[in-house]
Amino acid sequence: MTNPPRYQAPALKKGLEILELLATSEQALTMSDISGALGRSVGEIFRMLQVLEEHRYIARDDDGYRLTNRLFALGMGRPPVRDLTVTALPVMQGLARATGQSCHLAVASGAEMVVIAGVEAPGLSGFAVRVGYRRPLHRSNSGRVLLAFQPASIRAAMMTEVRETGGDIDPTLDARLDALVAEGDAVTPSPMLEGITDLSAPVLEHGAARAALTVPFVAGRAARVSLDETRTLLRDAVRSISAQLQPTID
Repeated sequence: MTNPPRYQAPALKKGLEILELLATSEQALTMSDISGALGRSVGEIFRMLQVLEEHRYIARDDDGYRLTNRLFALGMGRPPVRDLTVTALPVMQGLARATGQSCHLAVASGAEMVVIAGVEAPGLSGFAVRVGYRRPLHRSNSGRVLLAFQPASIRAAMMTEVRETGGDIDPTLDARLDALVAEGDAVTPSPMLEGITDLSAPVLEHGAARAALTVPFVAGRAARVSLDETRTLLRDAVRSISAQLQPTID
């Protein structure tokens, strides 16, 4: 039998429910959408929406309410994340210059991966993924790397969380993740755009992936080196970031 919570904070609970709902929605939600999804009356959530909007955690447009980047910015200010991005960015800038490609750094956030830093391709044109972009772990190259390079117990817990959020997991996923570990990185055609190959490799902390560094490789005149050479430079980059992080971790 589960013991009831010791303390109750109904207003806080409503606010958290709204934030969690908007975080998982790919589109803006109206007040009635939120009311129906949470099983609460419009009167129950009206004031909470006003307060969250006033404090800039959510924003409203013609389509409804959306989550802002305020929570993301607060999370980015935490020392572990700040140390990771401060260490990684110079290496990422060097990788972009050497390859002529953009690159981005992602970490696990619940059942999703979220991009926490990015460097655009040098030159006048190129493809880049925006900071704050989210995608289910099992549906992105970065996410699969974050899943693959974990101890068995951590990977199992992460997979359980993906399933609990309604993720439809391919039965062969575990075998594919094991193959990524054996290979050391992941090379996959982009599921979003034709002509782009996603190259991802893990930034390791004590043998587990703390982050994934990805180059969405675009072949063409802007590419300064080949895909295979970019893959080698990517591996060098994650080794450099991992090595620099070790003194602050031990």
